[in-house]
Amino acid sequence: MTDAVFLALQTHESSSQYEALKLAFAYECVERVRHLLEDESVTRCLNILAAYVKGEADRGALDDAAVEAMALANQHQGSRSLDGVGHAAVSASYAVANALAGRAVQAADYAAYAAVYGAGGYGAVCDPESFVAERNWQHTTLERLANAHAAR
Repeated sequence: MTDAVFLALQTHESSSQYEALKLAFAYECVERVRHLLEDESVTRCLNILAAYVKGEADRGALDDAAVEAMALANQHQGSRSLDGVGHAAVSASYAVANALAGRAVQAADYAAYAAVYGAGGYGAVCDPESFVAERNWQHTTLERLANAHAAR
């Protein structure tokens, strides 16, 4: 079932039918890399997504946070060092921006990259095996959320 739901998220990325599931899944993925965020403003945007998913924020707040998060991600300076340690923070920021925009698949991709880069650096992101654990977690999480949304 998970692959079918994941495919549905990709195929119907702009569909409102899957909005609650997309936002809940994207939030869970991004929450895993919250610790990599360097800008408190991006963290505040993520908090608005959390509130929206819980029904504690309105659509206007979500839309405003989405615009702000994308602007912040686009302004991130990245890494100033030769080892590129800032790349995990950049990817985490783009994960938040995509999550707020309802682009769940892209948010999951950026979050996975940030998690792997943050744990193992450049060498890890070049090895597809480094992503297996994160992708397995994502599939398990998506299945759990899809089942919960279907039960509503």
